Amino acid sequence: MSHLPDPHHHPPAREAGLSRGTVWLMSVTVAVVVANIYFIQPLLRMIAENFGLTVAKAGSLAMLSQVGTALGMLFFVPLGDKFERRSLILVLLLGAVGALVLMALAPNVICLAVAAFFLGAFCANVHVVVPFAAHLAAPEQRGRVVGMVVSGILMGVLLARTFSGTLGAWLGWRAVYGLAAGAMLLLGAVVRVRLPEDRPETVLTWRELMLSTLMLAKRHALLRESALLGALLFAGFSAFWTTLVFFLAGSPYHFPNPSAAAGLFGLVGAVGALAAPTIGHLAHKHGPRYTVSVALWTTLAGFVCMGLFGRHLAGLIAGVIIMDLGVQIGHVSNQTRIYSIDPAARSRLNTVYMFVYFVGGGLGSLIGAAMWHAAGWWGVCGVGCVVMLLALAVEFLHGRAGGDSNQ
Repeated sequence: MSHLPDPHHHPPAREAGLSRGTVWLMSVTVAVVVANIYFIQPLLRMIAENFGLTVAKAGSLAMLSQVGTALGMLFFVPLGDKFERRSLILVLLLGAVGALVLMALAPNVICLAVAAFFLGAFCANVHVVVPFAAHLAAPEQRGRVVGMVVSGILMGVLLARTFSGTLGAWLGWRAVYGLAAGAMLLLGAVVRVRLPEDRPETVLTWRELMLSTLMLAKRHALLRESALLGALLFAGFSAFWTTLVFFLAGSPYHFPNPSAAAGLFGLVGAVGALAAPTIGHLAHKHGPRYTVSVALWTTLAGFVCMGLFGRHLAGLIAGVIIMDLGVQIGHVSNQTRIYSIDPAARSRLNTVYMFVYFVGGGLGSLIGAAMWHAAGWWGVCGVGCVVMLLALAVEFLHGRAGGDSNQ
């Protein structure tokens, strides 16, 4: 896709390949970091009881983390195109440690809400790592590398629920955040020793970075479409995961420990994350637009399955696998295509995409909790179906308007 030249950056002399060990470290890093945002979902019922909150107010805590992540991407992620990336990753890791400690010690819901917001903001760090990996990868391995690192994100999102639900049922919700703070300190030490140092080619002030980020969004229709589709996918995804623990606590399941049960569903959803490297390869072979379309129909099928058969355990499990697989396909495909727009601006491209993505997730958590209160399980699945139909309409209209056919 053509774009105007940027006089403020110098093109890289070469694209170095990434070793398998470095790719795995980046995958583990994003998994551990992003997990912190999602620990709260299986714990919402415990936290609600602890502080005397309604379901809707408890859901707003999950929303605050996602809104924090959106704003963190707006202010922190573009810096990956300006500052040495390994050092930036370390600073954001330490910020997350502080927020986790505050979560563990929060004496009231106000402190908890503030900590949740800043935890989300600092965990925008994962979106410094992903374009860093895309930048270091050789062109022929970029789809596979992005797929593996994004797979780490979804594995972290899903397995976070297993970890927090199980540990929270055993030791209480505060212990989850205390242990997470220790894990982040250990991760920081490993990152400092093992990640390569890398200075970006762009020479821009922060104000210029922000203005250029807005210009990228204005200039590239493909970026706007990808961001909107990602937001709609994540809205449905978040509506489901925010309310699952309340569904499992009531009819027809009545699980005695719904937090642990919701956590185990993270293992079910993780099946979809295993497909990410394959999806990256398919996106490279057939074009990301093809796999995005597959993602939208797959996710819609997952919500339909859960709406029709979710009151039976086998139907709920099948629906979770299908939905999470669809969201994973869409996310990997969208990121693969936006990184092809401008190699020197990958952090800023990712900022636009992920800012809109997490705004969608925050709204999905809020709307999902409200629809659970108003209409129960059918309301939650209805939200998922509606946003997927909207996403299919967006994708169809963009294609009709003459968007890049294979992107």
